[in-house]
Order: sequence, then structure tokens, then C-alpha cells
Amino acid sequence: MDVAVAGFGMLLRHWRRQRALTQEALALDAGVSTRHLSWLETGRAMPSRAMLLRLAERLDVPLRERNHWLRAAGMAALYPEHALSAPALDTVRAALQHLLDAHDPWPALAVDRHWNLVAANAAVGRLLARLLPGRALPQPLNVLRLSLSPEGLGPFVQGLAAWRTHVLVRLQRQIDATGDGTLVRLRAELQALSVPADDAPPIGPDAVVIPLSLRTPDGPLDFVSTVTVFGAPHDVTTAELAVETLLPADAASAALLRRWQAEDAPTPVSP
Repeated sequence: MDVAVAGFGMLLRHWRRQRALTQEALALDAGVSTRHLSWLETGRAMPSRAMLLRLAERLDVPLRERNHWLRAAGMAALYPEHALSAPALDTVRAALQHLLDAHDPWPALAVDRHWNLVAANAAVGRLLARLLPGRALPQPLNVLRLSLSPEGLGPFVQGLAAWRTHVLVRLQRQIDATGDGTLVRLRAELQALSVPADDAPPIGPDAVVIPLSLRTPDGPLDFVSTVTVFGAPHDVTTAELAVETLLPADAASAALLRRWQAEDAPTPVSP
């Protein structure tokens, strides 16, 4: 949806449908009459600031989109948005890098809402230096594209077809949650990538975790991942950051990562 031209009622209806809620269900949850909610969606009534924020909270609307709602209703945006490099986010940036560095020798990286790399620890640099030595990586570096591309990590992923399916499902969940058009285009691009057939077993529906298995010159690396986000952020940029940590899935993978750390000087990764 083009938020630049959409009125508040259109945005409200779009997000209610995005969450698969009826007017009756949302009205009950938000403590408003179905009639009033219908008037808000059709533009016959405009919300108060408190009502708008209550509806956004019930629909779990991202902070960026809440600002769009406020502007569409003729109100000032509430949530600031700073570049990650801005002085206002010095504390956030320092905390983020501290968190990443604390996971070394396990690879840890931070991405923005479109999966572009914004920070990483030395372990990520060591991994890329071994798999893609001397390769000039595109900037901004999209980590989903990197993980699947034949010019990136795709040739090193064991069970690439199954891994792509996992990535696309994860991306679709994010699209469902945010309605972000850039993510829709990224999904289409990743779907169009040619992925060779392999004999890796499919990931079953009862899998507890989805592993990422890489073939490296020094042996296999098997990872499970965890994702961390900032709690109760008030800044749009901070709310959209996610930290992904690749934890070794077995003792051999842990030993290899520790060996690389001992052998190498830190290799910085520029976002």
C-alpha cells in the first residue's frame, strides 16, 4: 500500500485484514464499538491520538507504520528515527557491538528490517575470509541474498534447497507482519534463484531447530541460530534491528571456530 496517499481509514483496514481480524474482533479487543470502528475505516470519523495508538498496539503495527498512521490522521509522528551512526544512537550502537563481540568465536551479526548487514563480530569476518577469500562483497550486504546466491555462500550450504525453503518461509512471516514491499521484492528475487537439487533430507515439520550446515575448506560447520531484538524500543531504527547469532551445533564445529580464532588476527567486517 502507498502510505503517502493512503488515508488513515485505508491504513487501519489494511492492517486489520493483514492480521486476519474482523471488525467485530478488533472492536472488542480495543474496547470500541463496531460501528465506530467502521466509521474510522470509511473516513466518517477520525480517531483521537489515544484511540489510534490503542488500535495500533492491538494490531501490533510496527513503529514505522504507526508514524504513517499518525501523519495520515493529521497528527505529528511520535517515534523518532535516527541513522544508526547518529549520536542519538551512540548507546544503542555501543551496546549492539558489545553484544556481538561477546559471542566471539561464534559468528554474530546485526541486520536492519531488510536484512542488510549493519554490524558484525570478528567471527563473521573469519568465516567469510575462508569461504569467499578476496571477494569484494556488495554494499549494502544483504545476508539473505548472500546465504543463497551462487556468488555468495550458496555453494557452501549443505542442503541448499531445504535451507532456501526455510529462508522463504521466514521471510514470508516477516512480510505478513509488516507488509513491507521491499521484502516482497526480495522474496521474489530469492525464489528466482537457481538452486541445484541435493540429497539432503527435507526439514520435517517437527524439527525443533533449523540447522545451517556449511562445507568449509577446514571441514563442516553446523549451526543453529538465535535472534535477539531490543526490548521496548522507542526509536524506529532500533525497533527494526535484529541480532542473529550462529551457535555451533556440535563439538567439532565449536572446535573449528575456536581454532580459527586462535589462528587469525581479527578480520573486521564493514556493514
